[in-house]
Amino acid sequence: MLFRAQSLKTLGTRFLPFSDAASDELPLGQLLRLSLFQISVGMAAVMLLGTLNRVMIVEQGIPATLVAVMIAIPVLVAPFRALVGFRSDTYRSAIGWKRIPYLWFGTMWQFGGLAIMPMALLVLSGDRALDADWAGYVGAALAFLLTGIGMHMTQTAGLALAADRATDETRPKVVALLYVMFLIGMAISAVIIGALLRDYSALRLVQVVQGTAVVTLALNLVALWKQEKVAPMTRAQREAPRPFFRDAWDDLVKGGDAGRLLAVVFIGTMAFNMQDVLLEPYGGEILGLSVSATTLLTAMWAGGALIGFAMAARWLARGTDPYRICARGILAGLAAFCAVIFSAPLASPMLFYVGATLIGLGGGLFGIATLTAAMTMPTIGAAGRGLALGAWGAAQATGAGLSIFVGGTLRDLVNHAAGTGTLGEALATPATGYSVVYHTEIGLLFITLIVLGPLVRVRAITNGASAKLGLADFPT
Repeated sequence: MLFRAQSLKTLGTRFLPFSDAASDELPLGQLLRLSLFQISVGMAAVMLLGTLNRVMIVEQGIPATLVAVMIAIPVLVAPFRALVGFRSDTYRSAIGWKRIPYLWFGTMWQFGGLAIMPMALLVLSGDRALDADWAGYVGAALAFLLTGIGMHMTQTAGLALAADRATDETRPKVVALLYVMFLIGMAISAVIIGALLRDYSALRLVQVVQGTAVVTLALNLVALWKQEKVAPMTRAQREAPRPFFRDAWDDLVKGGDAGRLLAVVFIGTMAFNMQDVLLEPYGGEILGLSVSATTLLTAMWAGGALIGFAMAARWLARGTDPYRICARGILAGLAAFCAVIFSAPLASPMLFYVGATLIGLGGGLFGIATLTAAMTMPTIGAAGRGLALGAWGAAQATGAGLSIFVGGTLRDLVNHAAGTGTLGEALATPATGYSVVYHTEIGLLFITLIVLGPLVRVRAITNGASAKLGLADFPT
């Protein structure tokens, strides 16, 4: 009987997804429960960037420029994540909690923003009893601001709590699991919310968005329940002076290559995300694909990302340097954008799908590798994991938001110049703007490799790596 129990345990560890991410400090049940905060954040991201984007422009007739400004508000508060991480590192409470209060208040901000959002959007679209135009602008901006702050606070505190509870051996697998749960949250919520809003009405919009707020509250409550031990602090500990954010940041930089890592995250995220709003239009306008055919792009991207998550988790479990995994993701991205570019002159939808899959694969490898590096970055003094993870999240979110704006603007400007004949007859095609964006992303990926090089070299020297020719040997 003992042999059978041991066999079942071994079988589960080998074949159940991420079962080996558990440890005595963070059992699998508590880990899966904690990861629910990623589902709520993914659900809010789909609501802000996908569903409401379309509803505001198509059903409510709100100008696209105004919609873009509203969606950009959560990105503008992304740098706030570094401060949230620092405050959760140094938070003083009578019962000793550091992360749970920030998880809770982040949930409240997220819930509040989603709760008032549908009414604010209805007022903004002109459906109001009083003639007060400013009320719609103020209400919508406040709703997006609250939701954005809540998402950033919840994710930063949740990732820091997971990093605190995981062991050095299981931390890379915990990172991969949290990434996958975020992707699952986006996929499931996109399907459900899309189905619920198929027959659009003002009442249905209120029900769906406020229902999302209630589900967010429920998921995060379950996630944070009993995740941090009660460790009462003495009065002297509570009244001890707190370190300043500037001092903690200096300690973080002294303890590792934080500045270079954040530059890698920012530039690499811009490189991978600049095409976010262009892939489907590119497939429809340039390759002549149908709506259903371009819809498959999301599935291809998600499949590539999941493969990247699995590969990264496997390599990290074997002790592979996260920076080398990051470099592999960048190389996959270079191949991906080359495939997308050549799919137009070759009129090959298959090559286009391969490129979309490789974008997901490269982005998945890049994201997990950089997040793992932030989680395991050595810190000294007042700097803690919360500050490192908050800085990573700030760089990632800011890069993603800025890249989408730059990508769309660059395509429009180049296509306008090409359409007027400014660029010459050979480039007077709709594909020119897209091609410039994809070539820009390739250039950014090469810049990311240059910035990444010294990090790989330092890690290789300190770990006593072999003298084989690799990325670290190229001049940077």
